[in-house]
Amino acid sequence: MRGIVAGVAGRYARALFELAEEAKATDAIRKDADALKTAIDGSDDLKRALSDPSIARDALGAAMAKLAEQLKLQPLTAKFLGLMASKRRLPELQRALAGFEALVADARGEATARVMSATDLTEAQMKDLGKALSKIAGGKKVHMMTEVDPDLIGGLVVQLGSTMIDASIRSKLASVQQAMKEAGQ
Repeated sequence: MRGIVAGVAGRYARALFELAEEAKATDAIRKDADALKTAIDGSDDLKRALSDPSIARDALGAAMAKLAEQLKLQPLTAKFLGLMASKRRLPELQRALAGFEALVADARGEATARVMSATDLTEAQMKDLGKALSKIAGGKKVHMMTEVDPDLIGGLVVQLGSTMIDASIRSKLASVQQAMKEAGQ
């Protein structure tokens, strides 16, 4: 489990995981992590606030307390946000949440996949992708964290553990462009 997440984000992810396990609140904290991810993905203002060093610590703490209240987060998650704000670690929040998700999945014998697509995936696509990733993961249940990146143009980029699968049109175009450069030399 130690190699799942590294650095500052990894330390925060492990701390949250251990506290959640101790409190027997892992499922509730996992739901909170999903709610936070959704809130961050849906708000450019929130994304900026998380990484803006000019915002005072007390203002960040108050903003995180308000966010926790609005999202009806567990007290443990709210304290975690407050701690990250007071230590000026909010730029690491998304990585810490992803690390927490990975630790939970690993403890349950699941695998976590980060899936980026150019558009939202349909339920049928999610189901088919889940089956394919489960085969790659040796039959483990795969928990997918999805995000939309229109810059991909089309296709998917999937990270499953240390395996990266890039089936995006953007990468295919980059390969064609590189081949054309090499042919022109």
